[in-house]
Amino acid sequence: MAAYIIRRVFGAVLLLLVVSAVTFAIFFLVPRLGGQTADQLATQYVGKDANPESIAAVKQNLGLDQPIAVQYWDYIKGLVVGAEYKFGPDATRCEAPCFGYSFKSHVEVWPQLTERIPVSFSLAVGAAVIWVVSGVTIGVISALRKGRPVDRISMFIALAGVSLPIFFTGQVLNALFVYEVPIWDSIEYVPFTENPADWAWHLLLPWISLAFLFSALYARLTRAGMLETMGEDYIRTARAKGLKETTVVTKHGLRAALTPIVTIFGMDFGTLVGTAVLTETVFSLQGIGAYAVQSIKDNDLPIVMGVTLVAAFFIVFCNLIVDLVYAAIDPRVRYS
Repeated sequence: MAAYIIRRVFGAVLLLLVVSAVTFAIFFLVPRLGGQTADQLATQYVGKDANPESIAAVKQNLGLDQPIAVQYWDYIKGLVVGAEYKFGPDATRCEAPCFGYSFKSHVEVWPQLTERIPVSFSLAVGAAVIWVVSGVTIGVISALRKGRPVDRISMFIALAGVSLPIFFTGQVLNALFVYEVPIWDSIEYVPFTENPADWAWHLLLPWISLAFLFSALYARLTRAGMLETMGEDYIRTARAKGLKETTVVTKHGLRAALTPIVTIFGMDFGTLVGTAVLTETVFSLQGIGAYAVQSIKDNDLPIVMGVTLVAAFFIVFCNLIVDLVYAAIDPRVRYS
């Protein structure tokens, strides 16, 4: 088990390095291959009021006059041990993990990310609990009542949830329950440490909007898995032994049907933490998704790269956890 964990952790670190290299190449290598010089790249980052002094300063701070390999090494070194930036005669220390300084606000990227990560993480956690519980429950009920009205209604709702985009359901819920029937005065983020009740209440509507899509997918997956599992021989054997139907369904049927759910949940949750852009935009939540959209509009390169790497970390980390859970559940995985 220890060797398996070491292999998976090493693979996750290697994958993050590949993602960082690809991201770095997109912003620094591809423009060079397209014929742009270091001065032209620096001019884009300075803005409209570019002058020779500001262009030279940006070029020096970003190391644009250095070879690509040296630039990438300095970037990785800044993530691990920090870096120093010179703004005029003074040198500023950027502690690790250093994603650089924003071109627009001239402040460190990492502290701005840490301010917004709790918003995206809270949004993902609450929505995940709702969609897993509701999706799996609806899927089990539909499988056990196959062909009956409850099954047809559930699958119709699931089909609607899969078909309707998040920005549509979010806008509808926002219009109905914030403006028409003002159950919520406003949708805003309240830190969990300040007031857990307000934290949950103010995020409930975004949770429902986000969970509607995912719970529909999980309901359909659970239903398909349960229909297949409940027809197996060991299910008939369990019933023949006189076990209670609830025990047969939960311990023998549902446990086997949840195997693909674990896989897709790890991918969905990791992706959601890093890229819950639409929900944050609809409800004006200042998470890393909305932060990424604004940084792209501003052409703020350090923020775009920082958000990309943070999102990649969450995705890789969640997939690593799924692999380790698989290894704990099924010993055959450790030797595959």
